Amino acid sequence: MKNFFGKIKAYVVAHKITSAVILIVVLLIGYWGYNKLTSTAGETRYITSKVTKGTIVSSVAGSGQVSVLNQVAINPTVSGALIRVNVKPGNRVAGGQTLFVIDNTNAQKTVRDAEISLQNANLALQKLQLQNSDTNLNTALSKAYDDGFSTVSNTFLDLPGIMSGLNNMFYTATITRNGQWNIDWYEGQAASDDHDQARIFKQNFTDAYNAALKAYNDDFDSYKSASRSSNSATLEKLITQTYDSVKLISSAIKSANNYIDFVNASIEKINGTPPTIIATNQATLNGYTSEANTALQNLLSAETQIQNGKDSFTSSDLNTQSAQISIKQAQNSLADAQQNLSDYYIKAPFDGVIASVPVIKGDNVGSGTTLGTIITSKELATVTLNEVDVAKIAIGEKTTLTFSAIPDLTITGQVVQIDSLGTVSQGVVNYGVKISFDTNDDRVKPGMSVDAKIITKVEQNVLTVPNSAVKTQGGTSYVQMFDTALPAPATGIQGSVSPIPPTNQTVEVGISDTTSTEIVSGLKEGDEIVTKTITSTTKATTTPSILGAATGNRSSGSGVRIP
Repeated sequence: MKNFFGKIKAYVVAHKITSAVILIVVLLIGYWGYNKLTSTAGETRYITSKVTKGTIVSSVAGSGQVSVLNQVAINPTVSGALIRVNVKPGNRVAGGQTLFVIDNTNAQKTVRDAEISLQNANLALQKLQLQNSDTNLNTALSKAYDDGFSTVSNTFLDLPGIMSGLNNMFYTATITRNGQWNIDWYEGQAASDDHDQARIFKQNFTDAYNAALKAYNDDFDSYKSASRSSNSATLEKLITQTYDSVKLISSAIKSANNYIDFVNASIEKINGTPPTIIATNQATLNGYTSEANTALQNLLSAETQIQNGKDSFTSSDLNTQSAQISIKQAQNSLADAQQNLSDYYIKAPFDGVIASVPVIKGDNVGSGTTLGTIITSKELATVTLNEVDVAKIAIGEKTTLTFSAIPDLTITGQVVQIDSLGTVSQGVVNYGVKISFDTNDDRVKPGMSVDAKIITKVEQNVLTVPNSAVKTQGGTSYVQMFDTALPAPATGIQGSVSPIPPTNQTVEVGISDTTSTEIVSGLKEGDEIVTKTITSTTKATTTPSILGAATGNRSSGSGVRIP
């Protein structure tokens, strides 16, 4: 080494190299060395993010025009025999009013079967939960039980009024005041040829009310004997019991509505004018329905919150997760069955006047049958969807509308009609969809272009990951993740380096939107997953002959060779 530096010194003196040139050489060599030390060429870097909980709104988009005619055909989405036709041409109807009813015997059985499946799934989970002691509950789970008790308490603020209201509506003599119970009075109002059918509706309500009353009384006794400090098993049982009671009460309200609706239709059939008490009671029952639905949603949310708390247990095993998935599937099956049952009750999409009713009771109808047409003062938009998107939407779904001619205007609406037959254009099948405006705006004119975003599903408080994190192979979805957290990346550099490649974790995905995907199973909140992989390429570099360049290249070569 000493001999090497001696040669360097001799070379510098012999060629009269200045200090400035030496400084430049040193800086260039330092820069080259720094690049060699800090270069990321050839490295694979991983950008990661955490699994979080959030809300995903799934939607489809379409474009079209504001309709010239504010008339909508009423088409069912299910098939069967018409058992009720509640309107005739010229009738003014309110949005949500039941216009037609299709035989739904099988649909009701499907709902009952789905309810039993959900109960069995809950029982299976409860058996697993017996393995967890109260002392292991964490703070989040304790709060979930406390919130659940508050939800039950709030529910019992409304239930007494509903039950006493149903009792007064049917089991008192307030209508005639001659000692005849109101429930019998309704039966007597039906047309003579409808008495048998009215008696069936009356009995259905009686059975549903008695079942609801028994469940309510038992549930109320359980509520009075419980408190916030009750053990977890007691609180879970109370929430479930209250949920089941509200379901029975909701069923009784529905049966009451069916009974009154039938009597009302029977009176109108013989060109009679229904007494005002019928409309009053129908409005009251609609209010009860809203209260019961809110209570069911809140109780289900309480159950979900408790379940989420249980998921945070470090001792949760695969059997518990499997049971939770079974409950979710049973809940979805029940929701689907209930939605399918509601499709047999064809309701008015908005306030309007019935223009035509080309069907009669007993007709077999299907999705291609027009049961009637309704004229409205509301504005309508007609948009076009392809066959893939139209299969995702349903009548009644919420929509947001924007207009090219009015950039600052956004109007909400709902789907009121879906064409049963599509049109083919250049090999693509398209369907027309009509959307009613929730509010009218004078700036909107017939024929204007409109863009619609139809919300098909909303999932709240679910596990979400960026869309870029989910990969699919052979029909199976997976994400990539590391067993240990990666070190933070250096300042100004994207991603972190890992000597060990990530592993593939199989996941079950749910709905997705433009940015995120729902994870049904396979991950938990806080897991770190890979969202992007950056692979650099190695670049070949050459080292210039710095001395030769600095001295004007005095030798015959392109660089200077030190002797």
